[in-house]
Amino acid sequence: MITGLAHTAVCVPDIEAAVAWYRDVLGLRVLSPPYRIEGDAITRDMGALVPAPVVLLAAIIGLDDGDHVLEVIEYPEVDGAAPSGPPVITDHGLTHVGLICDDVEATRRDLEGHGVEFLTGPPADIAGVKTTWFRDPWGVVFILVQKRKPDRPYWRQFGS
Repeated sequence: MITGLAHTAVCVPDIEAAVAWYRDVLGLRVLSPPYRIEGDAITRDMGALVPAPVVLLAAIIGLDDGDHVLEVIEYPEVDGAAPSGPPVITDHGLTHVGLICDDVEATRRDLEGHGVEFLTGPPADIAGVKTTWFRDPWGVVFILVQKRKPDRPYWRQFGS
């Protein structure tokens, strides 16, 4: 039985640059610095998904030591495809990563000061939260979410 969400993985062409960006721009903590994984165990795990020999560099970043983290991965032996255009969140499959913040306007100003590209105009008020959308340098779309009722999960903001 599934008991929780563990991580969301982001594939990047340069793990050191990506970890620095997520740390320095988004303010996430490096919980496990980049490390190399190779050999029989990873080949058994991912050999049907990644051309052999399976080699990856991985890091874990987040806000605390819990399971809700970003796993940043680079496959140094495989040429991955860069995004072919602007993000299309209406395409089927994973579309974005949600981040909670305490002040969406201030967080947006701070990120804009770091050169972050926002995809929407001023923050919107919707379903009991304030939101604004941006993407990272590798094309991953994020939504900043400010809760009106901090004691509730974001999805329980609307209504009484």
